[in-house]
Amino acid sequence: MDRWEIRHSYYFFHLTFSLLLFHLTFYLSLSVNTAFYIAKRYIFAKKSTNAINIISAISVLGVFVGSAALIIILSVFNGFEEVVLKMFNTITPQILIAPAQGKTFDPGHPYLQHLKHEQKIFSYTEVLAENALVRYNNKQFPALVKGVSSDFIKNKSLDTIMVEGKFVLEGGGNSYAVVGSALQAYLGVNTSDPFVPLQIFSPRKGIQANSLNPMDDFTVMNIPASGVFEVQQDFDNIAVVPLRFARALLGEEKKVSSIEINVKDGVDAENLRREIAEKLGTKFVVKNREQQNQGLYNVLGSEKWMVYIILTFILIIAIFNIIGSLTMLVIDKLKDISILSSLGAGKQLIRRIFLVEGMMITLTGCIFGLLIGFVFCLLQQRFGWFKMGESNLLIPNAYPIALKWKDFMLVFLTVSIFSFIASALASNLSVKRIDRTNQDL
Repeated sequence: MDRWEIRHSYYFFHLTFSLLLFHLTFYLSLSVNTAFYIAKRYIFAKKSTNAINIISAISVLGVFVGSAALIIILSVFNGFEEVVLKMFNTITPQILIAPAQGKTFDPGHPYLQHLKHEQKIFSYTEVLAENALVRYNNKQFPALVKGVSSDFIKNKSLDTIMVEGKFVLEGGGNSYAVVGSALQAYLGVNTSDPFVPLQIFSPRKGIQANSLNPMDDFTVMNIPASGVFEVQQDFDNIAVVPLRFARALLGEEKKVSSIEINVKDGVDAENLRREIAEKLGTKFVVKNREQQNQGLYNVLGSEKWMVYIILTFILIIAIFNIIGSLTMLVIDKLKDISILSSLGAGKQLIRRIFLVEGMMITLTGCIFGLLIGFVFCLLQQRFGWFKMGESNLLIPNAYPIALKWKDFMLVFLTVSIFSFIASALASNLSVKRIDRTNQDL
């Protein structure tokens, strides 16, 4: 075979394949368009039985209400999640450096000293924390005493979690403590009374027990309370004090329990966390906020998914109402089905007609439900019509709303999938016993 014949054969094959692909695409497009056109006519056409219209309307209404309710509740959960995380993030650093083993470590590591002057870092806080016994008047309670360096006060959001007094740790050469609400409630701490300070007891290190006077085995220091903060139960039994006070109380001159880092605006905290973890190696654990509060994130995520699953089951019941609607429509259109079959319409086309009609009914309800849910969420954000009760700086009075486009996609895909399944089941009725129907007619 010479070169001209090879080229001629190649062009012939290419032309044949292109024509075949064109005809196949045209056929599929024509088939889908035909099914869509007939399905659209069936929706608006007059039925012999008015019950078909009623059942179809109920199906649309059920999907509409289910979709709107699902997107509204998911948005409310998003709002609560943002509120809770905002409270935790106020007291939780973006990056936490802790020892992989033991309670304390030496902050004199060369790379840690370099981080103090890193331009990306907004605050670098050295923390020394240990459990101690806190006493006020005649009451006493075990609490976590958390000593922090001066960079801790750079967090301007600290004022938003205060329920009494101010977040002041040092002033006029004196040290002050800011206590959690749980600790304040148990001890009855009065921040406006400067004459009754907190007494903090901590065991002395390296000293054997003295049976004659047990108090000699403890370091006892007094510190007045300047304010009370409230975040969550895990944090509300903490007494925050200056680092120098904690060192004197715990007898620790150099080591720290952890280092808390917050980055400047525009800096990717996760990238910096990975960089710090790589430089420090396996002797240190470097955590982001999610890793520090893994239990909280798991609870928030599981609650949202459980609500989604429960509401989805309700939505599925509404979607499967379409089976009854399409079944009655198939019975009503048996004559039309027979005529289409006699004109050459295949079973696939007839099945596709009722499949498309079922999808149109349910997706119409879904789209309108999402639109109404979106409008409702915007109005709730703007006007706050539905109230929860008393509010403070962190918890709003109205139910919080946070819109996420992923939730809209999730609801739409959920409705689409189950709508397709229900419509496919119902559309199979349209092709059963077509031959017998043709014979009867």
